Amino acid sequence: MRVVFKTSYDRDIDLHKDGIHRARIAVLLAVMAALPFLVGTYYLAEATNTLIWALAGMGLMVAVGHTGQVSLGHAAFLAIGAYTDSALMEAGLPFVVSFPLAGLATGLFGALIAVPAVRMSGIYLAIATLAVFVIVEEMVILLEPVTGGVGGIMAPSISILGISFDRYGALQNFYWLVLTIVALVTWGYANLMRSPTGRSFLAVRDSEVSARALGINVTRTKALAFGLSSGVTGLAGALMGHYIGFFNYELFSIFISINLLLVVTIGGLGFIPGAFLGAILITGVPQLIAILRDGLNASIGLDLSTIPGLDTMIFSLILIGFIIFEPTGLYGRWLKIRAWVELFPLARRDMFRRQKSYLKTERMK
Repeated sequence: MRVVFKTSYDRDIDLHKDGIHRARIAVLLAVMAALPFLVGTYYLAEATNTLIWALAGMGLMVAVGHTGQVSLGHAAFLAIGAYTDSALMEAGLPFVVSFPLAGLATGLFGALIAVPAVRMSGIYLAIATLAVFVIVEEMVILLEPVTGGVGGIMAPSISILGISFDRYGALQNFYWLVLTIVALVTWGYANLMRSPTGRSFLAVRDSEVSARALGINVTRTKALAFGLSSGVTGLAGALMGHYIGFFNYELFSIFISINLLLVVTIGGLGFIPGAFLGAILITGVPQLIAILRDGLNASIGLDLSTIPGLDTMIFSLILIGFIIFEPTGLYGRWLKIRAWVELFPLARRDMFRRQKSYLKTERMK
């Protein structure tokens, strides 16, 4: 087990606990930046899609994982971000202006609806966000001159300083653009959670009564968290629109919201790396299922394509398995494995046994 010897309080507030952790992040970024030279077009497109889902997962993680607000309507904020970005670019604004404005507009919309919604909790908040999703879906259809209605719209091509970042014409450039945005948002997110604002998010999540006793305005904190969550999700929606190319309201269905919940739940609720692990799972499992399906059909003649809803059934089984056996998700499992290796041979078998504790419903909120 490695012990870090601290000689100043600056080490306590450092984003990286030591130089090795900083070096690992640098190596990971270097490998991701070199990915276009290591893989083909198909896998590079899949990696780009995974990064976009990770960005959307981080958006939902702010609300669900770090503030304890359940949302079933985050697909609506993806739609708002995508349509706002495309509408602003069609109006003549460049991507470097329309993209942050799309995130800002989505965040403001989320903060406005959060003011009355965050006074609810649990299933009631989930139903309220679901209602917001239905309203946004109807607004997309009604605002046909801007959104294209049922027919949909084509996302404009991205050009920065004369360099094309089109998803189909210049996939490598588009991948690097998405990677840069995701890296910056991740850096900002990690620093936010070290700030007093981020700590107030965690305080509200753990106990609203205790947070009020500490002088935290719970309603304002929840509204701020929901607004930030909506804004980051709107950025992901704008990138998703450019990634798909042509989209309509059907792209941002309720199943997208459910998949986002799977990302943060299976990846690791309350951990930023969990959004990336969940995104890898949510985008990789369908590809793995397709490969296994084709392999079984070619080797033994078993055609699984005739089974409807196979992907959904497998996702459901994975989710049920994580809820029962590993509620902390993939990243939580990794933390346990790392702790076991660091403590070996002093680690005990029941070191991570789940302890019985009181339910949130058994105390005053």
